[in-house]
Amino acid sequence: MEINVGDIVKLKKEHPCGSKEWQVLRIGQDFRIKCVGCGHQIMITRKALEKSIKEIK
Repeated sequence: MEINVGDIVKLKKEHPCGSKEWQVLRIGQDFRIKCVGCGHQIMITRKALEKSIKEIK
């Protein structure tokens, strides 16, 4: 799966703020992603992120 810094990914589960879209800030074995709705940032493993992606914009 091709994911680049700056991409917006739509996940299957909704964040508590109501947004399903996250912006990729850092790539590698772990990804740092930021919620487009509220700005909350998390680190997530590559495997977990690829499993939960619905679409890449």
